[in-house]
Amino acid sequence: MTKRTGLFALLIGALLVQGCASVPDGEDPVARPERPASLQNYIFAGGDTAESHRDLLARDDIGGIQIVYSWRKLEPREGEYDFSAIERDLALADAADKALWVQVQDRFFRPQDRLVPDYILTEPRYDGGLIRQVDNPGEGVPTEQGWATKQWNPAVRARFQALLSALAERFDGKIEGINLPETSVDPIGGVEAFDCDAYVDAEIANAAHASAAFRRSHVVQYVNFWPCEWNDDRGYMTRIFAAAFEHGFGIGGPDIVPNKRAQVKNSYPFLHRNHERLPIVAMAVQEPTLTYRDPATGTAFDPETIAAYARDYLGVDIIFWTAEAPWLSEAEAGDNAPNP
Repeated sequence: MTKRTGLFALLIGALLVQGCASVPDGEDPVARPERPASLQNYIFAGGDTAESHRDLLARDDIGGIQIVYSWRKLEPREGEYDFSAIERDLALADAADKALWVQVQDRFFRPQDRLVPDYILTEPRYDGGLIRQVDNPGEGVPTEQGWATKQWNPAVRARFQALLSALAERFDGKIEGINLPETSVDPIGGVEAFDCDAYVDAEIANAAHASAAFRRSHVVQYVNFWPCEWNDDRGYMTRIFAAAFEHGFGIGGPDIVPNKRAQVKNSYPFLHRNHERLPIVAMAVQEPTLTYRDPATGTAFDPETIAAYARDYLGVDIIFWTAEAPWLSEAEAGDNAPNP
């Protein structure tokens, strides 16, 4: 072997070692699904089953379904997990050759919904588990009271992350993606009722944990607003996007409303500037979104306008459409799916 050949071999060996060193011992490399080449339309089922939307899933213009599962449903007793609902929904989605997205819900928007495990509510180390909040989307009069989980409590957060790990062990690579719910929380008593910095830290920690646990399924953190902040004046929005780049999770949100002021002053410009750096962007058109009016026309936003704004300004890859969206009932499959 010549000296030059030997040096070349050593260089190649060093590069191989360096590449291998980027994956910790015993941990598989990240191999998530490829980013869609064009905007995809999925069904947002809320807490419904996949079975209840079987006909929509059969449509050629629908790529999959997103279903919400409460923490309580998935962990009825401490350390005892019940994933049977996900298993049933996944089996039906697989049979239809469609994808399943799982949303793990730890916050709730009705007074009667306190859907975390009983032990979180009763054992002292969890400090009651929940904080009261109002459903206030950033503008207008607050509506119903609900609950947010005290993720800033380390004991609560440890149990939630244990759930995420258990889900990854069972479903990583089988579901297309998992998302954590919106960052917005509006505590009764005002933001003085809790530590905003600690809340943001907790949300980032949970998203990073999910991204480390799920190596073959997409991970998305829904981001819309942060408590205590407007227009990134405390740097929270900057922080969640920096964490997404560092830990490799995607960003999304619960509502696509073109040019809505509250979002334009919070998450939307960050998505506009950074969507190409994210592994995926997945956002929803849920039932309340259908009530917003286009100021230019005075009528509800049409699906083509929503889809164009999502794709061209926000960089959205997947839209989760409520099954109540008119185009889903008025159009035959493939006739006018909103992907302009």
